[in-house]
Amino acid sequence: MMLTVMMALMSVIGQAQSGRDSKAIGYLFGAPGVSANGGSTATLHIGVGAEGLVYKGLGVGGEIGYLAPTRSLGDGFGVLSVNGSYHFLNATSSGKVVPFVTGGWSLAFRSGSSNGVNFGGGVDYWFKDRVGLRFEVRDHLFNDFSSTHFVGFRVGLSFR
Repeated sequence: MMLTVMMALMSVIGQAQSGRDSKAIGYLFGAPGVSANGGSTATLHIGVGAEGLVYKGLGVGGEIGYLAPTRSLGDGFGVLSVNGSYHFLNATSSGKVVPFVTGGWSLAFRSGSSNGVNFGGGVDYWFKDRVGLRFEVRDHLFNDFSSTHFVGFRVGLSFR
């Protein structure tokens, strides 16, 4: 399943046009965070994703990653997400800073699986025509952990 998702994400990225006119965005991220449910546990979430802009700033995309408590990285689980997003393409006159919001369905998996949702927002800062930095806050909630929020501050590399 992971291989199929990765191939689909890479095909979206491979169809990208050059620079600012690109309709596809790929990204890699690392996200220190916390799982909060009364107490809190430090977490680390790493992953890769892609988005295709389908109409103006409206996009669809997906990502796959691994989320684990920092004190025991081997006790983590996979996270697959399919999202909608909106990129505020004309937020700055330079076009270098592009804020966005995102949300959608998530699946946590290890020996079993749990459906959930995610939502967040952030900004892509394009310091080169095709390469940028991505800063984002994302919250995941899963059915089997209904009182637990997995919140991460993502820092990553974007490319188009």
